[in-house]
Amino acid sequence: MPFVTKKVAVQTPTKLFLVLMRAFDITQKEAQRMIDTKKVFQDGKLIEDKAAIVTGELQIIHFEPKSRGIRPILEAKDFVLYDKPSGVMVHPRNRKSEYTLIDEIKSAYGMRANIVHRIDKETSGLILAAKHKEAEKELKRLFETKKIQKKYLALVYGKLQEEILIDAPIAINRDFSKIKLKMRICPTGKPAQTILRPLYHLGPYTLVEAIPRTGRQHQIRLHLLHIDHPIVGDPIYGRSSEDAIRYLDKRMDTKERIQKTGAPRLMLHAQRLEFSYKTTRYQLVSRHDFLRECQELIDENRKTNRD
Repeated sequence: MPFVTKKVAVQTPTKLFLVLMRAFDITQKEAQRMIDTKKVFQDGKLIEDKAAIVTGELQIIHFEPKSRGIRPILEAKDFVLYDKPSGVMVHPRNRKSEYTLIDEIKSAYGMRANIVHRIDKETSGLILAAKHKEAEKELKRLFETKKIQKKYLALVYGKLQEEILIDAPIAINRDFSKIKLKMRICPTGKPAQTILRPLYHLGPYTLVEAIPRTGRQHQIRLHLLHIDHPIVGDPIYGRSSEDAIRYLDKRMDTKERIQKTGAPRLMLHAQRLEFSYKTTRYQLVSRHDFLRECQELIDENRKTNRD
């Protein structure tokens, strides 16, 4: 498990943040953050005072990355690019998370390397990670100022006939009485726009290119549902409340999920990233053949239905 407890012996009275800086080779700001996020204990009692002077044995929870062999598909001087498989989380949700892509980045490039944006666990495709803090700050700035264009592929129900711009605000759902969704379309929500381009009609489905102009959580999933073209394999958006709850409570097995949603995973893929960094223009493309995956899924579903 990436989060482990390390015992640190302090022989003489020392300021706590200095102990952490020396034990983990981190900055004072990073040491203070460890205290703020409740990672430092002594004799089972939490230490929250950043000005504390300590002696004796401390128990410190820290992140110890473990690689599972996912390698970047591109390495530049300041950043690396991963082609994340579906099913891998980007960041730990909590201290019980056993493995995420951040394990790979920090295992390979050190504890100051970090991912600069996110995609959902079930979404496959491109993820940028900075090798150091200066690059992280600049790449995050490019994302925040919309200087990095993201393009996704999605397999959706129905036949989308022409390019369309979805302009539908999104808000956090605070009413779980009717349906257990994290986000929802709402007139008073934050502005959200997505361009949708049909690429191929595949039987009763359409492979679309989705280009988000904004970066709201679950934006593409919500906007496709909003125009009655939900993403194949989505276990939450476009499902009944009962099915969504069964999935979220981990009571829906793979067979039932395929039966209810059409796929064992969310059929959404981060295909392209386009941006300028320093003096270089990058047009980065996923190596994963998502169209082939879609075709194989459709063929398998047809076979299952015949049987």
